[in-house]
Amino acid sequence: MAGNAGGARLENLDALRGFALFGLFMVHMPELFELYWLAPVTDPFQLAVHDAVWLLLAGKAFALMALCFGTSFFILMQGGERRGQDFSARFVWRLALLGALGLLHGLWYRGDILEVLAVMGLFLLPFHRVRSNRVLLSVAVVLLLQPLMLVQAVAGLAGTEWANRPPAYWDIRINPLYLSGSLWDTIRINVVEGHGQKWSFMFGSGRLSQILGLSLVGMVLGRTGFFARPEAFARMRIGGLLLSLAAAVALHYLRDPLAGLVPAGAGMTMPRDRVWTMLGSLFDLAMMAVLLFGFLALYHGPGRRLLGLLAPAGRMTLSLYVAQSLVFVPVFYGYGLGLHASMTQLQAVAWGLVAFAAQLALAHLWFRHFLYGPLEWLWRAATWLDPRLPFRRRHATTPA
Repeated sequence: MAGNAGGARLENLDALRGFALFGLFMVHMPELFELYWLAPVTDPFQLAVHDAVWLLLAGKAFALMALCFGTSFFILMQGGERRGQDFSARFVWRLALLGALGLLHGLWYRGDILEVLAVMGLFLLPFHRVRSNRVLLSVAVVLLLQPLMLVQAVAGLAGTEWANRPPAYWDIRINPLYLSGSLWDTIRINVVEGHGQKWSFMFGSGRLSQILGLSLVGMVLGRTGFFARPEAFARMRIGGLLLSLAAAVALHYLRDPLAGLVPAGAGMTMPRDRVWTMLGSLFDLAMMAVLLFGFLALYHGPGRRLLGLLAPAGRMTLSLYVAQSLVFVPVFYGYGLGLHASMTQLQAVAWGLVAFAAQLALAHLWFRHFLYGPLEWLWRAATWLDPRLPFRRRHATTPA
C-alpha cells in the first residue's frame, strides 16, 4: 500500500491495486467481516454464492495485494536511489507508522492486514541488496512452496510426534460475544485474543511465507519494468494467463486425489493435511496469476478505459481499506445494526458491489481536489516528518 515516490505514477499498477482492494472487500462482505464462520450457511443457493466468491477471490485478492506491496517497495527504494539517498531507514520508519495504524485498526477489526504487511515488509530490506533477479525469484519460489509445511509433512511421515500435532490455528474460535456485545467488548476481545489468533492463522496457514514470496516477485516485476514498460511484456501476459489458467484447473481437480496418495493413519494425521493445504496454497497462487495476467491483458487491450476507472481507488487503497471496516463492522456486529443474523450471502455481495461503486465514485471526486487520499497524505507526511507536504490541488485561476 504505497505509491510511486520517484516519478510518474504507474496507472496500470494503481488500477491493479484497486482491483485487489475490490477483491478483498468482496471476500470480507459475504464473510460478514469474519462473523460468517460462527454460523455458516446451509441453503444450497446461498452456499453456492459463498463458494463462488471463495473460489475466485479468497486468498487471491490478498495475494495480489502482497505482490503490489513488493512492487511499491521497489518504487520507493528506487526513488531514494534517484535522489542519491538510501531510503532504508526511512522505509523502516514508514513501516512502523503502517504497523501502528494496523494496531489501531485491529482494535476495530480483528482481520486487519496492515500490521502484517508492515512486519513482513521489514524482511524485504536485506533482499534489496541482492542484485540478481534469479536469486530473488529462487528464494520466492521456495517460500511460495511452503517449506515449513513440507518439512512437517516429511517429519510426520517419519513418525515424528510434533509433526503430527495439529497447528495451533485449528483451535481458533470466533468469540460469539461479537454478535451481542458492546463496542468495548469487541475491542477487548480483539486485544485479548483476536490479535494473537490473527498471527497464529497467518503463520500456521502459510500466509506469512506467501506474503514474503509474493513481495519478492513484486520486487522483480518492478525491477524488470513489467509495469513501466508494458509493451515489452505483451506475450508474457498472454502466455502467463494460459499457463496459470491450466495450472489452476489442474490443481482444482487434482488437489484431493494427490493429497489422498499421502499415507494417513491413527498416529499419522498431519502429512496428508499439510500436502492438501500446500496444494490449496498453490491453487490460490495460480488463480492469483490468472487474475494478474488477465487483468493486465485486458487493461493493455480492449478494457483499458473501463479498468482504468479503478486507478483512483488504487491511489488511496489505505484510506478505502480502513473505511470499509469502519462502515461495515458496525453493520454486522452486535453493537451496531447486527445484520449478521439476517443478511444473506447474495445480499452481502450485492451490498459490497454498491458500496465499492460508491467508494470508487468518491475516489474520482476526491482526486479532483486533492493530491493524496487522507490516510495516504498523513502516512507520507509522517514518513518525511513534514506537515507542509502539499495536499490540495492548486487550480489555475483565470485572470479577470
